[in-house]
Amino acid sequence: MILTIGLRELRTLFLSPLAWAVLAVVQVILALLFLGRVEEIQLYRSQLLALENAPGVTELVVPQLFGTAAIILLFVIPLITMRVIAEERRNRTLPLLLSAPVSMTEIVLGKYLGVLLFLFIVVALLALMPLSLLLGGTLDFGLFGSALLGLALTLASFAAVGVFMSTLTQHPAVAAVGGLGVLVLFWILDVSGQGDVRTNMLAYLSMLNHYQPFLRGVFDSGDAIYHALVVATFLGLSIRRLDADRLGG
Repeated sequence: MILTIGLRELRTLFLSPLAWAVLAVVQVILALLFLGRVEEIQLYRSQLLALENAPGVTELVVPQLFGTAAIILLFVIPLITMRVIAEERRNRTLPLLLSAPVSMTEIVLGKYLGVLLFLFIVVALLALMPLSLLLGGTLDFGLFGSALLGLALTLASFAAVGVFMSTLTQHPAVAAVGGLGVLVLFWILDVSGQGDVRTNMLAYLSMLNHYQPFLRGVFDSGDAIYHALVVATFLGLSIRRLDADRLGG
């Protein structure tokens, strides 16, 4: 049932011009950034080769590309998730959904899965850009895979926050603004980057601090656990919110 709801949500997303606009705009911006970075590397190639421990093309391209992608999608994802539940409430179809023979957990996870599938399409298209470098050289698959995993986990956290904000209101625009505010707050909690994740609560809660290691090619299970906790927390809150709606109705 979760998969059925998820595929239905994904199909609904692609019936909206917003999803296509997001795909187009995000890919164009990131493609321009990628091509500009590659051109810059070619321009300074001789200077780079003269360095004793010159960074590889993967180190010069992937961290910047994936880092920028996360920031762009931080602003975009609330637009994708804003209507997930809020539009059901606004169209007065939420009571029908809540009375269906499915649990609140299945509803929330199904809708979340639909958003995730859409985001993974975005990530897959983004991954093709660095992979194109294989046509003329080599790629550090360790760094590439780490950055790809980090982006996927970060977007999963973004989506969970967005789904929760969508359960709180019947106005998609309010859900979008609220989701953006929460995500920006989590992103900049330790904007200085000087805090110790192990001892500083603000540093630990900062999503940026749990994304940057992946961009350096470092996989820390603690960072993966952080994203799992964020997803579980906000999806749990979403389920409780819908349970309250069902009991109240």
